[in-house]
Amino acid sequence: MSHDTPCDHRSASLVQPGTFEPERHFYPRVLNAQIHPLVRYFMSLDNARIARRYCHLNPSVDHAALTALLAEQPKHLLWAGCDLMHVTDTRGQRQMVVIETNSCPSGQKSMPLFEELQEQGGYRAMVQRAFAGLIAGRRLPTGGLAVIYDKNPMEATGYAAALADELGEEVWLAEWHHDDTDPPCRFVEGVLELRDAAGEWRPIRAALRYVTQRPWTRLPLHTKTAVLNPTVVCLAGGRNKMVAAKAYEAFDLAHEGAGLTINTPHTIRDVGRAEVPFWVQSLGGRAVVKVPYSNAGQGVYTITNRAELDAFMALEQHYDQFIVQSLIGHPAWSSKTRKGRLFHVGTMPDKKDNLFVADLRVMVCGGPAGFHPLAVYARRARRPLSADAASATSWDMLGTNLSVKRPDGTWDTETNRLLLMDRKDFNRLGVGLDDLIEAYIQTVMSTLAIDRMARQLYNSKGRFRMRLFRSLNDDAALLDEICL
Repeated sequence: MSHDTPCDHRSASLVQPGTFEPERHFYPRVLNAQIHPLVRYFMSLDNARIARRYCHLNPSVDHAALTALLAEQPKHLLWAGCDLMHVTDTRGQRQMVVIETNSCPSGQKSMPLFEELQEQGGYRAMVQRAFAGLIAGRRLPTGGLAVIYDKNPMEATGYAAALADELGEEVWLAEWHHDDTDPPCRFVEGVLELRDAAGEWRPIRAALRYVTQRPWTRLPLHTKTAVLNPTVVCLAGGRNKMVAAKAYEAFDLAHEGAGLTINTPHTIRDVGRAEVPFWVQSLGGRAVVKVPYSNAGQGVYTITNRAELDAFMALEQHYDQFIVQSLIGHPAWSSKTRKGRLFHVGTMPDKKDNLFVADLRVMVCGGPAGFHPLAVYARRARRPLSADAASATSWDMLGTNLSVKRPDGTWDTETNRLLLMDRKDFNRLGVGLDDLIEAYIQTVMSTLAIDRMARQLYNSKGRFRMRLFRSLNDDAALLDEICL
C-alpha cells in the first residue's frame, strides 16, 4: 500500500512509561495546593461508613439497598462525573441536586493530591480501578493501548502517561474531532486503528476515550476494541440529557421502596421548539432550556424574562427536541413548580457582601470493588447572585461552566472561577462533610441509572436496540448521526 508523505497527515504519537510530569497535567494553582482536611477525610471514607452515616441522617433509606448500590460494578459507565447544585427551599431544607451526568468528566487537573508522594493522583486511581478492570480477562483484538480525545489535552495526556506506567507499555495518543476530514483514527471491522507518523495504521486493543463532542458520529456502538467509556453511555444519558431524565425516573421508580431518589430539577422532556414558550410560561416565565446533546455549558439557556426567551427562539438549532427544566435562582426569582421553589445556597458572602452561584463536580469510577470518589472541585458564576434579576444577564449569574468556545472552534478555560478543594477555597463553598457524602451518593445513583439504561439498549445478542432508542428519543437529526 502506498502512503502520502507523513507530514501530509495528522498522526498519533506515543507516550512512554515514566513520562508523567505533574506540571503538564495539573493547573499551576493545584501543584502547590494542600487538600482541605475535611475533603481528605471524606476521600478516605470507605463505602460502608458512608452508607451508615447517610442512613443515620435519612432513616427512610434502606441500608442494605444503599450498600448494594455503592458496591455495584457498572457494566458500561465505569467513569463518570456529576454536576450538582447546593440548593434550599422556602423552608430552609437543603439538598444536592443533580444538574447533569458526564461520561467524559474533567476534574483531575483541578484536584489537590490526596497523598503528596502519589503525584499521579486520580489519574492513576482511575486507571487502576476502572480501566484495568475493563480489560482484565477480556478477549481483545491484537494491538496496543490508546487515549483518544477532542478537548482537554491536559487530562488526556495525563491519562495516557498514567496508563503507560500502570500497564508498563507505550500508549498511543490521538486527537479526533467530529469535523476532521482526515482524522488519525478510524474503525475497521470494529477495531480502532490509529495512524502513526509513517502513515501506517496501528490496531488498538483498548482505548480510553475523551471524545466529548457528538461522539456517536464517529465512535461506533459495536466495537471489538474495548473503549472506556463506550459510546452507548453517551446516548443513554452521559451526553444526552433527554434520555438521562428518563433513566433517572426509571431508577427512582425501581428504588422507591428503598427511599432512594435522584434529586433533579422539575424536567419536561421531548419538547419541540414551538412548544418551548408554553412550558416556560407554565413555570412562571422562568426556566432553563437545554439542547439535550450539548455539553461544556453549550446549548444551555437560562430564561428569566421575555427578552431572553425571544433571543432563544431566534436562534437556529441543529436538533429538533429540547428539555425544559425549572430554574433554580434567587429567592426573589426562581421557577414555580408543584413541589415549590428551589434557590441557590451559593458561596459564603465575600468582603463586598456578594455571594455567587457555585456548582460541585464529583467524579467517580466503578470497578470490581464498587464505586470510589476520584476528584471533587467547584466552579462559581461570573457575576454575584442578585435579588434584581435584571442586574445582569441570568447566565452570568447562574452559569458556572468554565469552558469557553472560541470563535475558531477551539476551547479555553476561565480558571479564575475555579474553586479548589484546598485550604483556601473550600471554606468559601459553605458545604460540610454530610453535603459531600450526599453529593457522592447522588453521583453514584445517577451513574448507575445511566449504566442501567445503557444495558437496556442492547439485546441479548449484544446488538443495539435502535427501535427502543427511537421510542426514548425520537429526534431525526440525532438518529441520522448515530454510527452503528
